[in-house]
This record gives sequence, structure tokens and C-alpha cells, in this order.
Amino acid sequence: MGNLFSVRPGRPKSLRAALLGAAAVAAVGAVTIEALPFSTYPAVAAAPVTSAGPASFADVVDHVKGAVVSVKVKIDETNASDEGDAQPMPNFPKGGPLDKFFRQFGMPGQQFGEGEQHQRPHMGMAQGSGFFISPDGYIVTNNHVVEHATDVTITTTDGKTIAARVVGTDPKTDLALLKAKEGSDYPYVSFAAQSPRVGDWVIAVGNPFGLGGTVTAGIVSARGRDIGAGPYDDFLQIDAPVNHGNSGGPTFNAEGEVVGVNTAIFSPSGGSVGIGFAIASDVAKTVVEQLKDNGKVARGWLGVQIQPVSQDIADSLGLKDAKGAIVDKAEKDSPAAAAGVKDGDVITSVNGEAVSDSHDLARKIAALGPKKEIELTIVRNGSPQTVKVQLGSASDDHQAKADAPEQPSKDAMAKYGMALEPATAVEGSGKTGVVVAEVDPDGVAAQKGIQTGDVILQVAGKPVSRPSEVAAALDAAKADGKKSVLMQVKNDNGTHFVALSTQTVS
Repeated sequence: MGNLFSVRPGRPKSLRAALLGAAAVAAVGAVTIEALPFSTYPAVAAAPVTSAGPASFADVVDHVKGAVVSVKVKIDETNASDEGDAQPMPNFPKGGPLDKFFRQFGMPGQQFGEGEQHQRPHMGMAQGSGFFISPDGYIVTNNHVVEHATDVTITTTDGKTIAARVVGTDPKTDLALLKAKEGSDYPYVSFAAQSPRVGDWVIAVGNPFGLGGTVTAGIVSARGRDIGAGPYDDFLQIDAPVNHGNSGGPTFNAEGEVVGVNTAIFSPSGGSVGIGFAIASDVAKTVVEQLKDNGKVARGWLGVQIQPVSQDIADSLGLKDAKGAIVDKAEKDSPAAAAGVKDGDVITSVNGEAVSDSHDLARKIAALGPKKEIELTIVRNGSPQTVKVQLGSASDDHQAKADAPEQPSKDAMAKYGMALEPATAVEGSGKTGVVVAEVDPDGVAAQKGIQTGDVILQVAGKPVSRPSEVAAALDAAKADGKKSVLMQVKNDNGTHFVALSTQTVS
């Protein structure tokens, strides 16, 4: 299945998925990433590994290859739009010479009184890989392999074709669970109990075209990769050259246990260059269990907008390390707001587990699930505190939005590269804060991403409503020897914090 994540020029960290069909790879700009797959339950033993690596993976492959299948799906592409390229046919009188001409060459014209032509159903095919995780026929694959499927079949390594149904899907992790409609006592594989270490041997197996299994080997290059595919990215990066069409297939350790589900390849040329990504088995296990029980995944919801703690932000708050997630905004009526979490709090741990950054916090909260009572460790005004929160249930509607301010009038604060004006003086900007009227492209503010139209809500933890309050707070921080000052800023994308440097201001 050719789901692509394209690295676009000028935005190297932004990855976008595009469903293209069976084993397809398309170049966008100079670089493409093809989406691939995932893994399963009870396990199979394999040959022991020496420190120099195994002499052969043949014994492992013999034990696991029967559990890997080809997944073929029929997709309704009736609404897959070609409208932009299609030219409307003119109205020809029925039976007239032009009507006869177009019909002769298979191009029927529109008749007077017939109205618009009905679009004919158009079915497409897609293909990927998957693997059995239980003897009764549960199969793990990628969501992008079976998305919009009207009919699903699997082909085993011995060539047998079996109808299957979609039990549940989870687009946020690109996982899906299928169930064979007939048969039992299928060969199956198990998820590994422990995550692999960087440098461990791995084996990627797939059955991309129903012709039998394909096998490649390599090592784990990195863990915890965020490739921008979704909000809960936690990929293994492997250097095994994963074949096209292996979406949804398993990555095994040297003991024959599933450590990941093959999902994407980094491909400047359209072929594998030995940079592949697999959904980590601990993520897959949790998702698969919920899909099997409920057909969907329920995640915990804290109700905060967050960002990573940069070194500048850490310095401005007096934090020893640039770790954790700073709360840009605690959403109204959210679990966080009900527990007393405030804008500017830095969340450093969840139930005693350290939070490395904002992405790590999102994964931890989601994995805990709704209605769980958790304990957050936060730093507020330099002091650690503990807060108990009962999580809600995550949904696509739980997104805080900020009002977009109108273009303001001018107010000078030239040494910081900004002109400011009270928000109350600018229609549509709200009743709190100070609006950025102008930004010097070479100034200190511009270097930190502040733009015209942004609304400054707080400076150094204190609310501001006049430009003079912003200037006074910045000048006071510089006089105290602080390298930077934390400002809470609102724009169309929400609320976030900016550590504005005071060191270059004379």
C-alpha cells in the first residue's frame, strides 16, 4: 500500500500522508516517505544471537513466515475527484449528428432535459501486508491499507485466499485489526515483552503481492522517532531495507518476537535507502487490545495547549534543565482547568514518570485513557507542586481556539523591535493583553517568531494591558541580569510562550 509522507521544501519536519494504492511510491519535491505496517500476540522462539550477530536468520524466518499475509482491499473511488480535469459535455439534441458522433466514439453527450450525468461507480484496488496475532484469525495491518475498504481478503504464504472483515481502525497510529471470516488454528506471532535497544538486530517480513514472504535484516537505528505522521508518533527507525508493499507487516527481533509494525520508508529516489520506520510494539499492543475489545481506541484528555521547554524558556523560568512541557493554555471546562492547572505551568512528570517534552506528555496522557485519576508534577513560579487530575476522553473536538486579532494601530517600543497597542483599542482583539502593531524584521522580537497581530497576554508571569507594562517588565528583567523574559502570546494558532532575549537590547 503506498501511503506517502512527503517532506516538503522549506518544512523538513512536516510530513503529510497521501493514500495512493498498492505499493505505490510518488516523488514530491525531492523526498518521499512511503507508509507501511504493524504487529501481534502469542510468540515464536528463534535462534539465539551471539554478540557478533547470528550467522543466519533462516531459523527465525522459518518459524514466523507462516504468520505473515498479503492484504488486498477493494476501495470505492467513485468520489475520488477528477472533477478539476473533466470538461462538461455540451447539450446535443438527441439523435442529432453531433450526438451520434460522440456516442460512436464512446463519448456520450448530455441530452436536453436529461440533467447532469450520474457518476459511474469506480472501484480501485490496494494492497499491503499483515500478520496473525492469534490462532483464531485476528490480523494486524496498517489503517492506510484498509481505509475506505469495501471488501478485504488475505492471502497466506501457501497461496490460500480468505475473506476478512475490519474489526476496527485507529488512524492516529495508522493501525487496523482484521479478522479472518473462516478457519482457525492459524500460525501466529507475539509482541515482544521488551522494547529493542538501539543496535539490536531486526528482521522485516512482508507479503506484499501474495507471492510469498519477503525478508530483509538490519538493526534498530533509533527509538522514539517523531516523523509528523500523527499526534502520538513513537516509531522505531530501522536500517533494514523494507520492500514496497510491506505496509502492515511485522518487524521481528532475533527471537522471532514482533517489535514493530512496518509503516514508512524514507525515500529520496522512490526506493529504499535503509531508513524505515515501524510502529513500536508497546504502542501496537495497547491499540490492538482496544480495537479487539471495542472496535476503537479511547484516549485520555487533559485539556491543555502545550509546547516544549526550550533552553531560553528554561533560563527565563530558572529551570535547571530544558525538559517538560509548558502549558500555553488550560482550556475552559477541561480536566486541567478543573484541577487548577494554569497557563505558564511547566509539567515535569506524570504519575512520577519524567516528561521529556510536549510530545512525550501527549503520548503519556493518551495512553492512560479516560476517567483515570493521575498526579501531575508542575513547576509554577519556580516552585514544584503536585496536582491531581481526573482525565477526560479525547476527541477531535477538544481543540482550544484563539481569536485572531485585527490589524492594530502603532505604538513604539523600537529597541525590542516591536510597536504595541492596547488590545482594548483594537476592535476584535479582546479585552486583555497588548497587540503587536508592527515588527522590525531584523529586531529581537522577529528573531523569536513574534508577528504583527500577535497579542501579548503576560510578561514574566504577570498580565499586561498597556504597552508601558510590557516595556517596564522587559527592562526590569534586563536590569536584574536575566538573559530572557517569558511572554505569553496569542495568535490564530492558539496560545504559546516566547522567551524574548534581553541581551542584545541596548
